[in-house]
Amino acid sequence: MMYFADDNNNLTVQRMTNGTLPDVPFVVLKNKALGKKYELSVLFPHGELSRELHRTWKQKNDPVNILSFPLDEYSGEIIITLETARREAKKYGRTYREHLIALYIHGLAHLKGYDHSDEMDAYEASLHSFLARYLKNK
Repeated sequence: MMYFADDNNNLTVQRMTNGTLPDVPFVVLKNKALGKKYELSVLFPHGELSRELHRTWKQKNDPVNILSFPLDEYSGEIIITLETARREAKKYGRTYREHLIALYIHGLAHLKGYDHSDEMDAYEASLHSFLARYLKNK
């Protein structure tokens, strides 16, 4: 299990599976989307927990790709199943890292208050553009 906490930026990342995560700028994207004071927990569960969460929250019996839960106005959780993200990346013509970032941005948009809509798509596109600029200037 991997655990990362950045108390200065109110972010924790916990991976319950083996291996390493791709290089994803979790803090930079979280701060841009939700602000530095927002407390965010990101969990990468193992397959069984992922299925259990999907059954509980969406009444589906397969591993979830992403769930996001606002806990209050200033905190929330994002849950992403890496196995599902890896499989879906091929379907969407993305690398594993690109798809993981896209799922994370999608979760941030939900925590920001967006529901699936053209407005949410535009917001996600703005975060992808921000990230491209950030990585170019890094």
